[in-house]
Order: sequence, then structure tokens, then C-alpha cells
Amino acid sequence: MTTHVPRARLVRNSKPLRRSDEIIDAAARVFAERGYHGTSTQAIADVLGMRQASLYYYFTSKEAALEAVCLRGTDGFVEAAEAVVKSKGAPLEKLARLIAAHLSPIETRQDYVKVFINERRYLPAASRRRLGRKTRAIERAFEHVILAGIADGSIVRGTDARLAMLAVLGMCNAVINWRPSDQGKDMARIAAQFAKLMANGLAANGGGARMARAT
Repeated sequence: MTTHVPRARLVRNSKPLRRSDEIIDAAARVFAERGYHGTSTQAIADVLGMRQASLYYYFTSKEAALEAVCLRGTDGFVEAAEAVVKSKGAPLEKLARLIAAHLSPIETRQDYVKVFINERRYLPAASRRRLGRKTRAIERAFEHVILAGIADGSIVRGTDARLAMLAVLGMCNAVINWRPSDQGKDMARIAAQFAKLMANGLAANGGGARMARAT
């Protein structure tokens, strides 16, 4: 899936895309390792073996670099979640697929996901609003599936759908900050276990236990 880097945040976009990708990858790695406040444009330039002034050919500021990394950190999340919502299947089955889709990028884009989860709060307000549109779309996908389960009786009636959605996403988003030896490891297994936990907590009439045995 193509990643869209904000044009207003990259200077002189005529530079080869491959070089831009390399620079964004380096920024993601440094932000993930040091955090936003522990990172400087000089540190990013050092990783690339280039002059700091040359980095500004691509990014107007450290904030612009962070926004580009965060946007790539969310790339594909909304599309994957919305595809699950539109697919066939019972709500609890869809919830399991949503969890798997949400965790999967940790295996392939660990630095980007970590920066998005941990550092996006340091972006300027306008940048946070742009990212907020994506996060709200993901939240709506999870909440929609939970509401569908409440409506068809497979999820306990009276469940607070928004609270349940926030609990699921909070659990998923915490994975990126587990000890380094666990990061990016066997996300399918972790997703299956999370799905069982949520089904056992949400399912009506023992449906969670049946789902756990089937998973």
C-alpha cells in the first residue's frame, strides 16, 4: 500500500522517492529509540551520514519529520479495519479479525507504530487533528462491530460499546511497549489470545468460551 507523506512537510519533492523513504525510515528509528525530546535533526542526519543542513532539503523541521513518521505509522490501519467491518462474519469473529489486523503491522513497521503510539502527542495541534481523523476512523470500526454484537445478542446487552472499544484498543496499543524481546514476535498468537480474552468478557450465553475453543 502506498504511503502518502505530507507534501507541505517535505521540501522540494522532486528528490527521488527512494531517498525520501530512507530518510523517513531513519527518522522513525531514531524517534523510536530516543523519543521525540531525545531526538534532534542532527541525530537523524548522523544515522544517514549526511549533513544536518541537507536534511532540511526533505523536512522543514523536527516536527515535520515526526508527522511524516506518524502518518506512515498509521498507513493501512483504517483500510484494514474498514475491510473487516464490511466483510461477512459474526461480530465476535470480526472483532478477532480487527485485533489481528491492528497488531499485524508491529511485525513489519515496528518503529513507525511505536512512534505513532508514544510520540504523536508532541505534534502541533494541526498535525494532531490530521492524525486524529485516522484514529477516530479506527475507533468507529471497532465500536461498530461491538454495537452489532450487542444488537444481535452475541455480546452482553448493556455493554458500554465505547468503553469496550477503548479497552480493546488500549490493550492492543500497549503491545508495542512490551520488553524488546517480545516486540514484533508472533503477533498472530498474541492476537488470538487477545480475541479470546475479549470474547470471554463480552460474549453472551457462553459464546466467548465456544469461540476460545474454536480459535
